[in-house]
Amino acid sequence: MEEREIYRAKILSEAVPYLQEYNGKTVVVKYGGNAMINEELMNNVISDICLMTLVGINVVLVHGGGPEINKALKRSGIESKFINGLRYTDEETIDIVQEVLAGKVNKNLVKLIMNGGGRAVGLCGIDNKLLEAKKIKDELGYVGTVTQVNNEIIKDAIKSGYIPVIASIAMDDEGNSYNVNADYAAAAIADSLEAENLIVVSDIPGLLRDPHDEKTLIPEVSIQDVENLKAEGIIAGGMIPKVDCITHALKGNMSKAVIIDGRIPHSILIEILSKDGSGTLFTR
Repeated sequence: MEEREIYRAKILSEAVPYLQEYNGKTVVVKYGGNAMINEELMNNVISDICLMTLVGINVVLVHGGGPEINKALKRSGIESKFINGLRYTDEETIDIVQEVLAGKVNKNLVKLIMNGGGRAVGLCGIDNKLLEAKKIKDELGYVGTVTQVNNEIIKDAIKSGYIPVIASIAMDDEGNSYNVNADYAAAAIADSLEAENLIVVSDIPGLLRDPHDEKTLIPEVSIQDVENLKAEGIIAGGMIPKVDCITHALKGNMSKAVIIDGRIPHSILIEILSKDGSGTLFTR
């Protein structure tokens, strides 16, 4: 037998305990931003998700789509404006955000999953009031925070053998649509489903002690250490909302979450099916 075949068999045998651990469990994958730009890596993410469902893991994919929104706004002559890392969203902008996220981006992901041999259904937070929200601040416009997750439609999709693909748009009791940070949406959904793991696919290795040196990856963080890491400036900038939403979920119904590098081929499978995992693991 060739050495390569022996190596493959060894990898598969080592994955068995993790397959057993996750069988029948739910994993929420948050995917968006710059991690969606590279087509090859996007195909790797999708193939990982399809494989996970084949081995009995319930996968829920929650996505953003900032780069596509930027393109659409530019075509409409609207300048992208951010306040403290959140996109300013007026009435014209929320229409475009909803059209891009719940339309183009969502359906492209559904199509990729189906082309990869999976079964998927596209949803957004407006469907059956899946995500209820309230406005964060008037100066941000139609930017909301999730107040309630009505997850029946997600559970029904999973029971029927589909991968729910959810765009991070929400609504309030008056029928207004809100742009919701996809990290926060994914965390709220994972908490409501009591997911086994929340995997945040990013374009960085994870949490770095030195943001300019990828070799300074912090492999594991307890949520009790988060405030100290903020004070030290290690958790800063765009990492703050990711860690905050993870911390909130871990204080609820979840026991672990991880930020992984979507640039690494099959990083999701490495996280799920290996001892060492991938990226930075957050625990209670």
